[in-house]
Amino acid sequence: MTDASRPAGVYAQIAGAPASGAGGRGIWGELAARVDPAEWRPALAPDIEVKRFRLRWGNDYAMIANPRELIHYRLEPYEVELLPLMDGGHTVKQILVERFQGSGDMELSGLADLVEQLRTGGFLASPYVDVAAAVRRGLDPVSTARRKARQFARSLSVDWRGAHRMVASLYRHGVRWFFTPWVAITMGLAALVGFLAFLAVPDTGRFDLSGSDAAAASLVLLAMNYLLTFVHELAHASALVHYGRRVKSAGFMIYFGSPAFFIESSDGLMLERGQRIVQSAAGPYAELVIAGAAAIVAWAIPDAGIAPILYKFALLNYFVIFLNLVPLLELDGYWILSDLIQVPDLRPRSLQFIRYDLWRKLGGRERFTKQEVGLALYGTLGVVFTIFAVFTSVYFWEEVFGGLVRQLWNGGPVTRLLLVGVGLFVAGPVLRGLIALVRALVRWVVALARSVRFRLQTKWRVEAAQLIDALPLFEDLPEDVLSDLAGRVRLIGFAAGRPVFRQGDPPDAFYVVRRGTFHVIEEDHETGKERVLRVLGRGESFGELGLIDRTDRTATVRALEDGELFEVDKGPFDRLLAEMAAVPDFAPTLQAVAELRRLPAFATLGSDDLAEVLEHGGWVNVAPGQVLIEQGAEGDAFYAIRSGQVDVLTDGRLVRTLGPGAHVGEIALLEDVPRTAAVVARTPVRVFRLDREGFERVIAGAFRRGTLNPAARVDRTWQH
Repeated sequence: MTDASRPAGVYAQIAGAPASGAGGRGIWGELAARVDPAEWRPALAPDIEVKRFRLRWGNDYAMIANPRELIHYRLEPYEVELLPLMDGGHTVKQILVERFQGSGDMELSGLADLVEQLRTGGFLASPYVDVAAAVRRGLDPVSTARRKARQFARSLSVDWRGAHRMVASLYRHGVRWFFTPWVAITMGLAALVGFLAFLAVPDTGRFDLSGSDAAAASLVLLAMNYLLTFVHELAHASALVHYGRRVKSAGFMIYFGSPAFFIESSDGLMLERGQRIVQSAAGPYAELVIAGAAAIVAWAIPDAGIAPILYKFALLNYFVIFLNLVPLLELDGYWILSDLIQVPDLRPRSLQFIRYDLWRKLGGRERFTKQEVGLALYGTLGVVFTIFAVFTSVYFWEEVFGGLVRQLWNGGPVTRLLLVGVGLFVAGPVLRGLIALVRALVRWVVALARSVRFRLQTKWRVEAAQLIDALPLFEDLPEDVLSDLAGRVRLIGFAAGRPVFRQGDPPDAFYVVRRGTFHVIEEDHETGKERVLRVLGRGESFGELGLIDRTDRTATVRALEDGELFEVDKGPFDRLLAEMAAVPDFAPTLQAVAELRRLPAFATLGSDDLAEVLEHGGWVNVAPGQVLIEQGAEGDAFYAIRSGQVDVLTDGRLVRTLGPGAHVGEIALLEDVPRTAAVVARTPVRVFRLDREGFERVIAGAFRRGTLNPAARVDRTWQH
């Protein structure tokens, strides 16, 4: 909550004056109530736009757009259903009722993360101030020119935020005619005729790739190519304007060894599928028209002095168009294909599958689904074609610009110095790629060295012991047992996207997060759908309950970003359980926590939350006809049904009958209202009763953890 949105009553109390509505809570009680995130009333800004997308293969999603900053987040369908409740009239705690009733589990941190990310992204009505960024700017004030220079040195790109006004003006004053059907068809026919003319030109025997004045021709060709690139990007941007979207920025960058223009068209994520395809195809379409026009001139007047350059220009750009439209590189053709088949994350999913899953499935002779076959085929072809594209690009650069390079090299010290400077400038991405490769190798060596040091040094083990000791499940461990366990811990690094284990794997270890963020994912192998159950951060553990239950993994855990885990193998863990069997509280607690996990309401909670639930609750046996909840009574507990059936009655009328896995009592606790219905046992029932304090603690924990990674929610940023 920003200062501007806090009522004046808070400051009146701080100053010693009475505040209306304080209810006798006192200054600290009032302050606690006002800064409690569960009591905050989020309200979406009035200009926020939300659009749902339904995909043929499942994994439907939605996009939410902040039009002021052109920030776009990708949301899950259940998250979209909660947005209408963010109207300023519902507290986050009340929204949790909808989340809880919709999902049936108590893992509520996802809502806390969603609200916080919407706040920091400027999607809410209350303004957000990035204090840390403001402090950095205050400590290091720089001019706009210097900031742009820093940006270019860091990313080899520089952008211009005012590009939309220029594109919109060009669209209004002529470009819009190219989107009318007859003009578009005419231009398409001209492009086809131009390509046929290009194929006919070699029959004349007048042109080849090299020429007598290679250096001059190459410079002219280079200038023409930059003009064509500008037209290509203008076509992409104009398509955005045509469909009523905005260009976030435009700029200049070094891309694949070549200086190039670009537009940031992330607002295109809000377009319908057909419109996105048109927007992606607009650039190659403009290039085809211009390359076709050059080929027609070269074919029609082959004796003209410009004809050889126009032929080279057409040849080079037909090759670029080919690379651009082949959907194996992450260029326009890829976006067209991903929208046609409705798989928006085709390339990253395919590369991730090849890197982490393909060889495992081949080695285990596991059956491939149709989706996995497609991912493997696409990913393999993509790698092969990338290698092909690199070699053919080098060939074309040599053939077309080799004469210029040789002439500059033979021109003396000045031209050689110029050539070296241009080479370093153009080869920037290659150098950056080599640097990135070296850094990756260094990270691998460092990770290996850290693993060796971990075995030799004690400070790592102390850190592991401290994290394990902080887990509620292990708080009763004696120091000697804890030291023995920490001595058997391994430190393992995980790259982004790498799975720790997969759903269905046998349990062989448990883990504690040392660094990074990890997703717990429920997978549907039949449909390929995934659902994120939990987000894990430093100090959180996972996998131990599988070792206790001796059951296969119920979910996949995957690194969202580069991270590190402390790993305890099954052997040391089993010995720990055997040694601790005589400890009064330890082993029974582990078994009780494992039993809680079998209840759907608690299935997605972490072991720390389960220990909290166990501390504030217990199992209750209810006889047939016994009243579990009285209508109108004060809400004092939440109930999860393990076995048996109960009747839900309103004013004595049967509303429904609930059985194993169901839960009752949450509305009175979440909304602080009397019981809205009576619950009576129909059969012998065994339920877990969680008191109000424990229920509140689990909800508070959802806000307290704050495992946030806003960048992970931002969908792809289109740069054409």
